Parts: sequence; C-alpha cells; structure tokens
Amino acid sequence: MNTDTLNSIRHELRLHADPSRALKLQRFFKTGPGEYGEGDRFLGIRVPDTRRVARKYRDIPLKEVVTLLHSAFHEERLAALILLVHQYQKGSLAEQTSIYNTYLENREFINNWDLVDTSAEHIVGAYLKDRSRDPLYGLAQSASLWERRIAILATFCFIKSGEFDETLKIAESLLHDKEMLIHKAVGWMLREVGKRNERVEVLFLDRHHRHMPRTMLRYAVEKFPDEIRRRYVRGARKASKTHAHTEHPTTSDQRAP
Repeated sequence: MNTDTLNSIRHELRLHADPSRALKLQRFFKTGPGEYGEGDRFLGIRVPDTRRVARKYRDIPLKEVVTLLHSAFHEERLAALILLVHQYQKGSLAEQTSIYNTYLENREFINNWDLVDTSAEHIVGAYLKDRSRDPLYGLAQSASLWERRIAILATFCFIKSGEFDETLKIAESLLHDKEMLIHKAVGWMLREVGKRNERVEVLFLDRHHRHMPRTMLRYAVEKFPDEIRRRYVRGARKASKTHAHTEHPTTSDQRAP
C-alpha cells in the first residue's frame, strides 16, 4: 500500500479544514450522545473542496480507498466514497463488481445520510440495474438505519430510467419505519417517481397516505398543487385522529378486567 499517497490526500484535505466549521457540522449531523451520527468527527471541510481533492487522486488503488473509508473523520470517508463512485463509473465490469462488493462489505463505514446519498445510487443502484434486485430487500430489512437508507436511495438509479417497481415495493416495506431519516428518504424517492409519472405516485399515495408518517407524506407531495397537497395531508390527519380514538378509548369506554 502506498502510504505516501494516502498521506498526501489527508494532508491536502486538512489544508481546507476549519475548526469552527467542524463544530457546526458536528451539530448539523447530529453527533451527540444518542443521536444518529453519535461519535462522528469532522475536520470542517466544504464538500466542493473534498471533491476537488478526491478528483486529483481518482486513480489510487482500491485498497487505499478502503483505508480512507475506514477513517474516523467524516470528510475522509466522503472523499473515499467520491473516489469509489468515480472508479465505478470508469471501471470495467470486473472492476465494477469488485467496487460493488467492497462497498457492501464496508457499509458500516457508510454511516451518515450524506455518505449514503452520495454513493448508493451510483454504485449499488447502478450495479443492480440489470441484475436481480434481491440484495435491496435484505438491506431494507436491516436493523441499520443506514442500510435501509442505502436500499431506498439505490432505487434512484432505476427511477431515472423510468423503473418504479422497486422504489414502490421498498417504500411500502418502510412505511412504518421509526426513523425520520427514512421517512425523508422514502418521501423524496416517491416525489422523484411523481416527477416522472405522477399517476404512479398518486396511485401509491391513494393507497397508503393515511398510514404514512407525516414527514414522509409531506416530502412525497411537496411538488403537488396546493389543493392536492392539502387534501392528502388532511386525509392523513383525519385517519390519524380516528386511529388514536380507536386505540385509546376514553375512561368511560374502558372495561374493568
């Protein structure tokens, strides 16, 4: 392994580091105790600067990219994923297969929403586009928030080709997910479906909007005309009140054991 190359990448990234920005990023990415990004560390580097440094070293060996992906620092992991995406897009079939497998083998280090969003579509989605999509369903059932987000974000690749089935099936499986970051991701992907085929999204929402988390629904209907958007939100609110009344009867309705 060429440690000089890795040291050069790390050195150049740190030339853009800003401790005050790092503190802001740690708050923004919820790195406190019990938060989704607990323990993540930041150097305070802007994303365009991270991309510029990664672009300079885009041909480094895969093993070195993996070492960078194992970094404790968020921006170094982001640089590694940017490198993986670039190498996947330029790679041979054998290289793409190796990158896809490497990505999944090291997914524990893809552990914040921007890391997933930068890479899942371009590696997992791209690799599975003309293959069985079964791996996505395993990821969608994972206990890991980030693996579930990889599953739904990977389908963005299919959406852009006018394929919606996997997005809708995985969205349906995640309707009762407890994580806000999944609500946002699913709503976003449904909105992207609607941009390309509004009827497909409307059919999904007509069937499920009364049971969707509010944030998921709001993301999904964000681009709809005001009246249609309000109709879906009102329908979900009404269903929520009905459910609450059914599940939590008043004292007079309760029966003694």
